[in-house]
Amino acid sequence: MLANLLFLTAAESTAPSFFETYGTVIFLVLMLAVMYFTVVIPQRKEEKARNELRNSLEVGDGVVTIGGIVGRVVSIKDDTVLIETGSDRVKIRMSKNAIGEVEKLNLNDSKSDSKE
Repeated sequence: MLANLLFLTAAESTAPSFFETYGTVIFLVLMLAVMYFTVVIPQRKEEKARNELRNSLEVGDGVVTIGGIVGRVVSIKDDTVLIETGSDRVKIRMSKNAIGEVEKLNLNDSKSDSKE
């Protein structure tokens, strides 16, 4: 009799629906897609912009390093930059990756200001 009860309850149960079976997997895939579009893509764009900024360095540009050192670019070699800080003309060689901000030297703006 106990076997008949177990058989009847097993026979009466319905098959699980698609979302009951794969709902968790679909939810995880959607969460990963949202994380990718909100975190990874903007981070790649920012990294690309930083690399373009560092590669566009020229002698005479003002720079601020990620450590807070402010100076002017004196010379550029492959992956290093020589910057000059302050009025005492201290020169520091550092990696291009250490540069956080660049202020371009605009000779055209200073000429137009002096004409006015």
